[in-house]
Amino acid sequence: MAALGAGGGSSPGQGAGSWTGALPATRLPQNCGIMAPAGRPGAKKGILERLDGGEVVVGDGSFLITLEKRGYVKAGLWTPEAVVEHPNAVRQLHMEFLRAGSNVMQTFTFSASEENMESKWEDVNAAACDLAREVADKGDALVAGGICQTSIYKQRKDEARVKKLFQLQLKVFVKKNVDFLIAEYFEYAEEAVWAVEVLKESGKPVAATMCIGPEGDKHNVTPGECAIKLVKAGASIVGVNCRFGPESSLETVKLMKEGLQAAGLRAHLMVQPLGFHTPDCGKGGFVDLPEYPFGLEPRVATRWDIQKYAREAYNLGVRYIGGCCGLEPYHVRAIAEELAPERGFLPPASEKHGSWGSGLNMHTKPWIRARARREYWENLLPASGRPFCPSLSKPDV
Repeated sequence: MAALGAGGGSSPGQGAGSWTGALPATRLPQNCGIMAPAGRPGAKKGILERLDGGEVVVGDGSFLITLEKRGYVKAGLWTPEAVVEHPNAVRQLHMEFLRAGSNVMQTFTFSASEENMESKWEDVNAAACDLAREVADKGDALVAGGICQTSIYKQRKDEARVKKLFQLQLKVFVKKNVDFLIAEYFEYAEEAVWAVEVLKESGKPVAATMCIGPEGDKHNVTPGECAIKLVKAGASIVGVNCRFGPESSLETVKLMKEGLQAAGLRAHLMVQPLGFHTPDCGKGGFVDLPEYPFGLEPRVATRWDIQKYAREAYNLGVRYIGGCCGLEPYHVRAIAEELAPERGFLPPASEKHGSWGSGLNMHTKPWIRARARREYWENLLPASGRPFCPSLSKPDV
């Protein structure tokens, strides 16, 4: 395994994943000095092979909140019944993330356990695996089977029962031969450790991400200690997902990295934050905000915010970089575009997207053409969307 948090990674174009099948990569502009990979025959490289080689792995993004907005998921319990009720909607979202540059198609199996879905859980997990595999095979993407925290743990901490729920989902993932496994969205390190222990039974690589901020988990276990526990349990990739925005999530991953280094442990780092700004969140993250879940739009990060996040994550040593609730395909494209020099190629979705607004140089209005440069968008302080807010934007004319 590569050294923890190795900042250098591969040189431009070296070891970058390549697209195969139906979706070709877009060649980088000549002034970037590198070209897209020509393609690679044979089997896809696994997740650890990619990360050990210094490659950047781009995750996907929001499913539950995005599909709720589109009318396919009911808020509340947040179960993924859409994979059987509206498979085309789920397939389309997977495709959008693939085109935007995602290397991983995570199964839409959040909360898809016997605890939450009774007899439907098995069909939902199987269908989610099939949809993810179908789309992943159209590009150089891997399928990750995902499990999440249970409500049982908080009620009575029944280790045997909690692990049984994880084992039932794992049985489907093994049957469907997913490429690796993710234990995500855990508020408590202890339950996350139980999840990792179960997933390791498969013999497949395991990633583990907690939905915590810099203050640590709900039992006041620090981020560094959480990371140590997860690695000792067998996770090869550790980090955070959901609950907090990019800034807070990177701060938490930094603390995880420092904890692992102090303990002499090594693991790959992973971050998949919200696509929302949450600087005012407490320990519970965005679920405690009065805007959750139906009034979060004024908090949405811009594509330029996400490019900044992607660069900061890379500089921190994170090589698995994606997103969670609110992080849309255009945000994933921003990650892929920011890290194109390291990956060696642009995603197909960049074909019609000018880097840093360069497409605006064709606009008929001169003040719009003046925005076709990186400096303009990097220094922009966008309005929240509400009139008379402190950062109120004003028309140029």
